[in-house]
Amino acid sequence: MTPQQRLDIIKSVGAEILTEEELLQLLKDKPHPIAYDGFEPSGRIHIAQGLLRAININKMTSVGCKFKMFVADWHGWANNKMGGDLEKIQTVGKYFIEVWKACGLDSKNVEFVWASDLLNSREYWKTVMQVARSTTLNRILRTTQIMGRSEKDTLMASQIFYPCMQAADIFHLKVDICQLGMDQRKVNILARELGPQLGFWKPIAVHHHMLMGLGEPIQSDDPIEKAIAMKMSKSKPDSAIFMMDTEEDVKRKMKKAYCPEKQAADNPVLEYCKYIIFEKFSSIKIERPEKYGGNLTFKSYAELEQAFVNGELHPMDLKTAAADYINRLLVPVREYFVKNAEAQKLQKLVESYQVTR
Repeated sequence: MTPQQRLDIIKSVGAEILTEEELLQLLKDKPHPIAYDGFEPSGRIHIAQGLLRAININKMTSVGCKFKMFVADWHGWANNKMGGDLEKIQTVGKYFIEVWKACGLDSKNVEFVWASDLLNSREYWKTVMQVARSTTLNRILRTTQIMGRSEKDTLMASQIFYPCMQAADIFHLKVDICQLGMDQRKVNILARELGPQLGFWKPIAVHHHMLMGLGEPIQSDDPIEKAIAMKMSKSKPDSAIFMMDTEEDVKRKMKKAYCPEKQAADNPVLEYCKYIIFEKFSSIKIERPEKYGGNLTFKSYAELEQAFVNGELHPMDLKTAAADYINRLLVPVREYFVKNAEAQKLQKLVESYQVTR
């Protein structure tokens, strides 16, 4: 592929790229740039973290990126995930990795790096201190959305370290491309600003779209704050489809999903079709009785959306089809955890934990 062709594939991942010109130059200069995403292990894993993340990472590896998946166990500990129990956090991290193996992640081009290993380095902590000394406390507090918090929350002192650690992670992982969600934007911008000042480089940021929850969206004039508020959340179980949900769970949740007739904007069911289903299937078949117009087949998301907006496709028919295709994608995951005793043990442990923010 040419650098432009590689860029076009990465653009299908990123809702925002900082900056496209820098990324194109990187692809011209480096056949195998290092990209990374990071995750706090906490509780069960939903399809935005599972299926969508695997789709995005596989696109990055398809254009030659060497991908580092950062298991942010110490970050989760600092953020009081799993009640601040580091052992539980690490168990959840192992469970997440098994889920990605089961749902088709390009494992041969993905390296899992644990924060608890990286943090053994004195140089790492020196960089954390350099980041902290190069910014203000108010600036750090404005980045708290990366932890799922807000400036209004009462924070523990440990949570102040978090953004400084995340900026330091980028440089110690030797990352060229930060491929994280839009909710991580503020810390990526901080790293881009501070990198050259600290003798490092300016990492490129590819911020992917955050999949909506199934409930009715909030209204906000700030698109990033709106996206964060609307994203799929573990704290509202019926607004999220989890990777280990049963077939009936998926159907039930999708049946109740927000899906206003003829409306494409802020429609979670259409989002799942666009960002997950059409990424894995070349076409979607909508099955319905002849008295309601008979079956329909769509070969692209654009066709599907147009038919829905025109009123040719009823919300309930769309929901039924979306549930069916998502269930098809979850079948290999369910089967993997039935057949793999160690993975099943991890699943049962995680499901026994009481999830905390």
